[in-house]
Order: sequence, then structure tokens, then C-alpha cells
Amino acid sequence: MAKRMIIEIDRDKCDGCGLCTDACAEGALVLDEENKAVLAKEIYCDGMGACLDVCPTDALKVVEKESEEYDSKATYQHVLDTRGEDAAKHVHGIDETEEKEEGSDEPAACLTSMGCPGSAAREIRRNPASSSNISVSGASELSQWPIQLHLVSPYAPYLNESDLLIAADCTAFALGSFHQDLLKQKKLVIACPKLDDTTPYVEKIAEILKNNTIYSLTVAIMTVPCCTGLYRMVEQAVELSGTDISIKKIVIGIDGQIVS
Repeated sequence: MAKRMIIEIDRDKCDGCGLCTDACAEGALVLDEENKAVLAKEIYCDGMGACLDVCPTDALKVVEKESEEYDSKATYQHVLDTRGEDAAKHVHGIDETEEKEEGSDEPAACLTSMGCPGSAAREIRRNPASSSNISVSGASELSQWPIQLHLVSPYAPYLNESDLLIAADCTAFALGSFHQDLLKQKKLVIACPKLDDTTPYVEKIAEILKNNTIYSLTVAIMTVPCCTGLYRMVEQAVELSGTDISIKKIVIGIDGQIVS
């Protein structure tokens, strides 16, 4: 066995709602005879934490501990047997191609590599009829600099009395209307929960909230599992700051559509 990231369940907090069992694409979580969430097998858990956001009692967390390695082939077979072929296509680490259904106008995405679903190579098929050869230059709504969280000072004067948007790096590239739909009249901070050194992020965001009057707080993330980490960091920062501010969550698909 080796140390790796894996889900840990606090049985005292678990209320048996079962939301996590549906959220886990790998079928790693089930309810036991006491109606508590448990790991069906450790080899089914990829440690990505897609289940964390749906737990209403904060009973789940990702921890590092000694465990059997995640087995994508065994997990695929497990989901195939218990949930069927369509569900099995979404298992982390399985090389599958999602083809557009006959008669559908929706673009399909092709998954062509193994590994983290957030970094898997995908081709996003666009409808040529919806494309235009006319290039239109949109106005930038960026109103401050810098924007990367490591570089932004919590005491920057432009943050005070502002509406704040904290966005995952990829969102501006995926969402064509990012400036008009999300950034307009807001101050911007960007971060990547997967590639950045996120150690100081919770405390820095908390300092921003404590030292400034923030009228509204929006977090924009991608649908990929690793991106949910940014939203969780902002949640922790709000709690740490002691401020009473709600978070608006915007989720963007890799096809450039706002999904929630």
C-alpha cells in the first residue's frame, strides 16, 4: 500500500441522505445497514472529491492515508454492473469516446486520454452553421491589475466597496461572454486549484473579505472535479473571515455553456 488521497466519512455527521452516492461517478460510496455512507471498496475511490459539494452535513473530506491504489478497470466494471453502460463511460481513467447521438444537435466531446478527467484531452465539436467569419472585438471589462491571487494584495484600494469575482483560470477561455456576463462591474481574482500552490489561498481570501467592504461574492469554476476545490477554499475563507456574505456559484462546462 502507498499513501494517497481518499475519501473519509465522519459517521457521526452522516445523516444517510445518499446524495454522495449519486454524485460519485465511480460508485465508491454506498449506504450501509445503519444508513451511513461507507466506501464500497477503496480501489473504487479516485480521491478527486466530487462528492464533497453535495454533502449537506460536511461529513466527507479528502485525506491522505495508506490505501490500495485506485483501480480504474475494476471501477469501470463495478459501475457497468451496477449502473449500466452510460454511467460507466464517466468513470475516471477509462478511455472512452462519447459520440453524438443520432438526430441530436448537441455537440459531443471526445475523451481520448487516460487520467484525471479534468486534464483529459477532449475535442469540442462545434456546429459550423453557428460560427461566423466576422470577427467582433468585445470591450474588456477588466478594471484592475494584478488579478492572480498570489499577486493581489488584500489591501489593494480597488477591492474596497466592490463586487468581487473569484474565477478559475480556465473559465475566461471557456465562456466566450466572460467579460459581459461575469466580469462586468466586478473586481477580479483568478486562481487554479489544481496547479497553483494553494497553501495561502484561504487566508488571503479571508483577509480580502475582512479588510474590505465586499458587496457581492461570485465564484466561477469549471465542471471538472478538481475545480470544485476553488469553491471550497472560498467557503472556508468566508467562515475564517467571520463575514456574513453569501457566495454565488457559477459553473461552466467545457463546451462554454453555463450549466448552473
